[in-house]
Amino acid sequence: MNRATQIVRKLAVKPDRVADTITLDHQARHRRRMSMTADRGTEFLLDLGQATVLEDGDALKLDDERLVQVVAAEEDLIEITTSNPLRLMKLAWHLGNRHVPAEITADALYIAPDHVLVEMVRGLGGKAEPVRRAFRPERGAYHEHPEPPRDVLHVHGHGHDHAEVHEHHEHEHGAGCGCGHTHG
Repeated sequence: MNRATQIVRKLAVKPDRVADTITLDHQARHRRRMSMTADRGTEFLLDLGQATVLEDGDALKLDDERLVQVVAAEEDLIEITTSNPLRLMKLAWHLGNRHVPAEITADALYIAPDHVLVEMVRGLGGKAEPVRRAFRPERGAYHEHPEPPRDVLHVHGHGHDHAEVHEHHEHEHGAGCGCGHTHG
């Protein structure tokens, strides 16, 4: 069985090398190792060094040099819109504060269906409607980016397995520092 051990990012994909496509939803596009069958029957073992997000248009390079291009599948989502950009930014902040994967566009936010979040959005003046489309949420701040300089990296122990970057503040981080989240 062919193995796919490399990702060719969308901008570097040569269309004449694409032998097949594989249509995957958002969750299935975040993998490390798994047996897969592409849309036209090409079977292969995805065997990456670490779990990686495959973006719409990226390709998986097979041992025999052929490419299998990734297509983002349509899925059920919630489209969040508002009457003005400021309210949309505030809703994006509230969703981000809850670590919700979200796709951000100029006019809308897209999230996976969640009735609690839909009620929150509506309670904050937003409109939340079900839609069906490909989901392309924002990548995390550290996804495939070099680590930030150590002088701006502060790791806060507040129940999450990640680091947060903050600009230097003219105050100490304490319970009431006002930087937007709690500190333990």
